[in-house]
Amino acid sequence: MTTAEIKSMDQAERLRLMEELWDAICHDVAEPPSPAWHSEILAERRKKIESGEAEFLTIDEAWNSLRK
Repeated sequence: MTTAEIKSMDQAERLRLMEELWDAICHDVAEPPSPAWHSEILAERRKKIESGEAEFLTIDEAWNSLRK
């Protein structure tokens, strides 16, 4: 299906298509591979936790920092 075909659909048709795609993705057995940079970020975060440099926030503190 092309972008042009999708654009020619009305909103209800596009939403149905999106739901069908999401359902198909959710039921896939194979997990997509994580990019290499994910491992690098996780390793950096583990180092900070182990060295005591990591700062942990409550969910409320995190939300408040995003609202500023």
